[in-house]
Amino acid sequence: MSLTDYKEPLAAIAAFCTILQFLAGVPVCRKFFKSGTVGDTSAFPFIAGFLSLWLRYGYLLGDKSVIVTNVVGAFLQFSYVICYTAYSSRKTSVLRLFLVICFVLLLVITYMQYMPDNETAKTHLGFICCCVTIVFFAAPFANLAHVIKVKSAESLPFAMIVANLIVSAEWMTYGIIIDDAYVEITNALGCILSGIQLSLFLKYPSTPSKGSKNIGII
Repeated sequence: MSLTDYKEPLAAIAAFCTILQFLAGVPVCRKFFKSGTVGDTSAFPFIAGFLSLWLRYGYLLGDKSVIVTNVVGAFLQFSYVICYTAYSSRKTSVLRLFLVICFVLLLVITYMQYMPDNETAKTHLGFICCCVTIVFFAAPFANLAHVIKVKSAESLPFAMIVANLIVSAEWMTYGIIIDDAYVEITNALGCILSGIQLSLFLKYPSTPSKGSKNIGII
């Protein structure tokens, strides 16, 4: 059997695991509900996740797995943003960042309408998707200085990072099968970034520090 024979099963598994990855935000939001505050968790991972440019890319590819996965993802990330905002003391800042993300999404979609053909559109959007996804994978690095300072990985979303690593490996393999460099390279970098972040949990136990303060992108 050739690698392409595994295309459909892998697409289904990757889509399923990606949706599970998106659900990793549920326990985070439950923590907000129990504590009544977002603590030192940044809103950026949730808001960046809402920027679902891969949904548009999926339409250009005609790939149902990519489309369905990102429709579900966009809905869940939007729900997390609402939950975060409800328990955040920085609601204005959260809303401002969310509006910026929505503006960027609209800008990119509008830009795609002026592409001369589908292949050119795929090339341009594929590059943009790579950049945006790498930012999403690296979002927990926003708290890196804080983690090193207090010597605790408490502020890093462990479940989300593990999910990123697993899903990235699956989509990277899928990218190899369909011969799509953007899907392949983006997720290869996602594996590397997730691995680096997980290494912080080995160096710094996830134990709350007395000197821990509310921090975040916003």
